[in-house]
Amino acid sequence: MCEGGLIIFIKTLRLLAAIATLHLLSGCSAIIGSATQRLADDLGSAILNSNDPAMVRDGAPAFLILIDSMLNSNPKNPALLAQSAELLSSYAGAFVTEPERAKKMHNRAKRQILDSVCMTLDNGCNLTTVPYKEFELWVKSQSNVPVLYNLGSVWAGWIQASSDDFGAVAELARVKSIMERVRDLDDSHANGGVYLYLGVFDTLVPPGLGGKPEQGKAHFERALEISDGRNLMVKVMYAEQYARLIFDRELHDSLLKEVLSSPADSVGLTLMNTVAQERARGLMDTADEYF
Repeated sequence: MCEGGLIIFIKTLRLLAAIATLHLLSGCSAIIGSATQRLADDLGSAILNSNDPAMVRDGAPAFLILIDSMLNSNPKNPALLAQSAELLSSYAGAFVTEPERAKKMHNRAKRQILDSVCMTLDNGCNLTTVPYKEFELWVKSQSNVPVLYNLGSVWAGWIQASSDDFGAVAELARVKSIMERVRDLDDSHANGGVYLYLGVFDTLVPPGLGGKPEQGKAHFERALEISDGRNLMVKVMYAEQYARLIFDRELHDSLLKEVLSSPADSVGLTLMNTVAQERARGLMDTADEYF
């Protein structure tokens, strides 16, 4: 299903961002030494600029084990909890194919991010149970963009993994509210990643079922603008989510051909673009069947 495929690739983006900002998210000066910080910087840069997704997949578990070991001695550290949640969610969304294992990892990630937010933001506890109108007011009162964005992305991953649970899907409105707040505060955060989420939310279903494809299109266009067209995954998602939804074969093929004819190498986006080109080939291969 398009929703599942999209979230997987968005979570790949979050995985790369998590690794690249490892020392920042964890409150580096209080948790890890300067030598480890430099290593994290260098390693993050190497990963982001790698053209080998399989190598990243195979190496990511080492980070999960590292964070687990740090949490053992700092179980109430909100920064560590947030970092662990992001890494768990990202790895599960991008690379774990067994549904039950992925769900288990996403459940843990959601618990951790909610615990972290509860300790980090004013009145940030019980976010899944507080009445929705109160939740919206809380979101509008917040201004910490990185914390809100991480909360929204981890929560979205949990919903995707629990898509067979109507109760989980019902929480999508809360995630959308969070991402809209991030957009209003700083829409360039994470390379405009918030627009990928918002674009997906508006193109999950046809207009007759409540979808807003033209609004989704505008979100994808804004994401392209922010990245100067360097993030090829935006065009892939634009084609898969919007062009397929409205059955625009010409736009679909045009976007994917642009992806396949563009160089994958781009500072900070090489790995993401390599994955995007793989996905673009798959979409082109199934285009005749779909349209």
